[in-house]
Amino acid sequence: MYSFLTLSILFKHALKINTTMNKLYILLFAALAFFACKQQTSTSNTEETNIKNDEPHPSPDWFKNANMYEVNLRQYTSEGTFKAFETHIPRLKKMGVDILWFMPITPIGEAKRKGTLGSYYAVKDYKGLNPEHGTAEDFKHMVKAIHDAGMYIMLDFVPNHSAWDNSLITEKPEWYSKNKDGEITDPIDPSTGKSWGWTDVADFDYSNKDLWKYMTEVLKFWVEEYDVDGFRCDVAHGVPIEFWQEIIPEVRKSKSIVMLAEAEGAEFHKAGFDISYAWEFHHAMNEMAKGKKDISFIDEYLKKDAADYPADATRLYFTSNHDENSWNGTEYERMGEAHKAFAVMSATLDGMPLVYTGQEAALDRRLNFFEKDVIEWKSFPMEEFYTKLLALKARNKALLNGTDKVTLQRHKTNDDKSLYAYRRIADANNEVFVALNMSDKKQILEVKDLEAIDYKNVFSGEKVSIKEGESIGMEPWGYLVLEK
Repeated sequence: MYSFLTLSILFKHALKINTTMNKLYILLFAALAFFACKQQTSTSNTEETNIKNDEPHPSPDWFKNANMYEVNLRQYTSEGTFKAFETHIPRLKKMGVDILWFMPITPIGEAKRKGTLGSYYAVKDYKGLNPEHGTAEDFKHMVKAIHDAGMYIMLDFVPNHSAWDNSLITEKPEWYSKNKDGEITDPIDPSTGKSWGWTDVADFDYSNKDLWKYMTEVLKFWVEEYDVDGFRCDVAHGVPIEFWQEIIPEVRKSKSIVMLAEAEGAEFHKAGFDISYAWEFHHAMNEMAKGKKDISFIDEYLKKDAADYPADATRLYFTSNHDENSWNGTEYERMGEAHKAFAVMSATLDGMPLVYTGQEAALDRRLNFFEKDVIEWKSFPMEEFYTKLLALKARNKALLNGTDKVTLQRHKTNDDKSLYAYRRIADANNEVFVALNMSDKKQILEVKDLEAIDYKNVFSGEKVSIKEGESIGMEPWGYLVLEK
């Protein structure tokens, strides 16, 4: 294109010519000036867009009052495909699910495979799709169906190790950990120097920065190619924290995504994660259900959590997930009759509740991790329970995640060794009151230091007025959830 200097010279020359060509020069100048200005504006806008695209997006706001549902795709349907799962999206939407986290959907390694089908977490190709689940078109169709339903999708990312027949083993052997004999090893427990027992996978060596670049490309691929909304990062503590500090902002240049660390520690939030596992609290719930841990632990934990973690950190609370179900037992095995009380607590503390595949159907068996073990969706005895909890989470600001605008107020009772009562308060119009009988005996609850407040019972729908000194009967492991 002509420069403005060239156009100016042409214009001055035209003015000196006292012929009919004068008008033609002037018209030519006007036309060229118009296109020059348009080109300059376009270039300017492009440069501005590139600058904006080069900046990381902040964390999205939509997860602040969201819940999460873990999808075990292999066991979800007899087909185990994206297409078959799509038929469940309307049901899960009706139940109030916000985020669908899929266990790894990548091809599974065959070398040193455990069982018939192997582990989801033995990744053979980081940018591929497991053909057992369907095609790329099938996956894109499912992602769109999830988004059209107003829900979000997160994928499981496995950075710590790969399958033994992943092409990286031969192409990039320097990316793997090796023993004293120079042989690639499976992951080793740093505290003991012995194998974790994950013999079906090979351990990565993160001292090689080229590996960091590759994993960054992997995450950006899934965001840009399939429009996923975030990642649950497996064994997040098994790689350097500096890796997360570098990779998360880079991936967020593509899209505002949510990052969940399968790890516990404030350092993960400082590195860019939005959500982290509340593993310690989960194990304590199992112990409290068996009477092996006093409920005073709850206050100690919450106090420590508030002191250690940033105000905007969201913790993930759960009574089950794929690891717990397969290796430690269902919530019925680990918690017995207490499972509902702890599900209520998981959904009403300052954090995000997680529901695992089959919990709404009262799944009471361990799913085989390496074989086909399909869930029979005959009835949903726990669906209404979870629906009411998830709906409460969505509508009441008092249950927002990771904000200093909501307070948690613990209330004394007539028996603090067996009864636990608290309020989450956002403002004068948004409040949730929870009382739990943390024992296997019937209790009479009397709440201390509480003025008369009018509530609505979340489960019965009845209007309730509760005040100090009022006696309320509670069944063994009973729960009372009220909202304002």
